[in-house]
Amino acid sequence: MKFKRLLLDITMLTFGAIILGGLQFCIYDMAFGSPIDEDIAFLQHDWAKAYYQIPDKQKNDAFDALSARAHMLTVDNPGHAEPLIWEAIILSSSAKFSGGLSGLSKAKTARDLLEKAEKIDPTALNGSIYTSLGSLYYKVPGWPIGFGDKQKAKTYLEMALKMNPDGIDPNYFYGDFLLKSGDKAKAKEYLQKALAAPARHGREDADEGRKTEVQFDLVLANQA
Repeated sequence: MKFKRLLLDITMLTFGAIILGGLQFCIYDMAFGSPIDEDIAFLQHDWAKAYYQIPDKQKNDAFDALSARAHMLTVDNPGHAEPLIWEAIILSSSAKFSGGLSGLSKAKTARDLLEKAEKIDPTALNGSIYTSLGSLYYKVPGWPIGFGDKQKAKTYLEMALKMNPDGIDPNYFYGDFLLKSGDKAKAKEYLQKALAAPARHGREDADEGRKTEVQFDLVLANQA
């Protein structure tokens, strides 16, 4: 597994991309406890670099390489929900920057991976399954183009908040969902809670990027 990851890292460098690894979607605080934990931690940090730091023109190549790494981790660890969640998070992020039919296909695959992870362990990564599903359902277009569904989004995001009420991600995504739904007053409540969320040890890069997104939404929520 480590040799495979090294080969893919070299491939990413040839693309001129900085390695990256969630969320859009849903990052959690994790100390190394096993080889799989370490591999997931690498994906987390690499997602944060890809999503928040590298130039937009490099994101597609970087996310493609990172998706391959995440898929290998899933294949090498059958029966574990965590790799499935992170493969889904990376695909969701890749879908955002791909756009079009390619992006929609990636979003559908991400949804399927999350549903598979839910069957294994719905509590994995402190509710990240439901944060990610919720974000997909409100960001993806609805029928007849895509599978987007605001009611399902609301249900999943509220499930995520029940599991992780103080987390930065569930509060941000619920706040963002409310903002896009036109409820600025309620959106501010959750966005402010996201901004005040406890720091996640080892996830400083992701927290910094997410808080920038929170602050951007707060500016919009405060507009008349």
